[in-house]
Amino acid sequence: MKIINVKGEHRYPVKIGVNWASQVKTISSIHSKTLIVAPKSIVSRYKFKENSSVKLLITPEGENQKTLNSLDKVWSKCAVEGIARADAIIGIGGGATTDLAGFAASSWLRGISWYAFPTSLAGMVDAAIGGKTGVNAKSGKNLIGSFYSPSEVLIDLSFLNTLSKRDLSAGMAEVIKCGFIADYRILNLAQDDDLDYQQLIARSIKVKADVVSKDFKESKLREILNYGHTLGHAIEKNSGYRLRHGEAVSIGMVFAAELSKQLAGLSDDAVLLHRELLRNFDLPISYPGNKFKSLLTLLASDKKVKNSKLRFIGISKIGKPVWFDDVSPSTLSKVYERIAK
Repeated sequence: MKIINVKGEHRYPVKIGVNWASQVKTISSIHSKTLIVAPKSIVSRYKFKENSSVKLLITPEGENQKTLNSLDKVWSKCAVEGIARADAIIGIGGGATTDLAGFAASSWLRGISWYAFPTSLAGMVDAAIGGKTGVNAKSGKNLIGSFYSPSEVLIDLSFLNTLSKRDLSAGMAEVIKCGFIADYRILNLAQDDDLDYQQLIARSIKVKADVVSKDFKESKLREILNYGHTLGHAIEKNSGYRLRHGEAVSIGMVFAAELSKQLAGLSDDAVLLHRELLRNFDLPISYPGNKFKSLLTLLASDKKVKNSKLRFIGISKIGKPVWFDDVSPSTLSKVYERIAK
């Protein structure tokens, strides 16, 4: 087992290589009551059952669980089961599940303990790490939420064996992002014929842990983790969430690379590497040209907009993030043409 520590409002471990079932038993032994929040697919596969101290709430799949309605159901379950301040919520699922579970924990009784068991690659390297929790608003993704760190993040690598090729590839987008902003070794590992997922996951978590520990509430440095996400979130919503988060971020990264070439002199080779690496995992790298106006409207509601100025994270070279604090719509339109299909 490998342990990486993250410092948020408190310090907590990310444990890589655990057995999830034994860890759930351990957690339930130290809290009078625990509430497991998990999507139907996970509950069906692992046959979760309630008992006197462990309760269960089944959620919809994917982004469909990141709603105010789902949040209210968690709160209602907490009330019915008498979840108290010394009790805990356990989120077992992909990033959407841990986002929901964490936000429910942050808001129930003004904050109770919670534990994250990410089951997707994207959840393991991104969503469950760093203490960002929340649900989606009608007007945009992740607009309702809080910074609220878990007690532990527990990663059972056997969950990877249950993922589809598409979901593994979507998770690799977040891994590759970490490579471009901070760790070139990740990009080398991602090109191996036989992927070492444990090392890819550990290195990606280390990138995020280092950033989050220096800037928990995203005053500036933490924004580099949004590389590819600004346009990616807009594309994700525009697609009606038919695209996986990582698929939308993949397109967003190619756009961010092209924007970086335009505004920060990123080399053609680095831009090409984005396209080649992402294409190797069958990830999309373009989006319809006629969607630009709709995406521009969605960009205006992004959390990173300040004083009505559109802001993006780019890189001047691999491992060197830069901030673009006021990008004009005309520049965005010109750059978008390079990824349009």
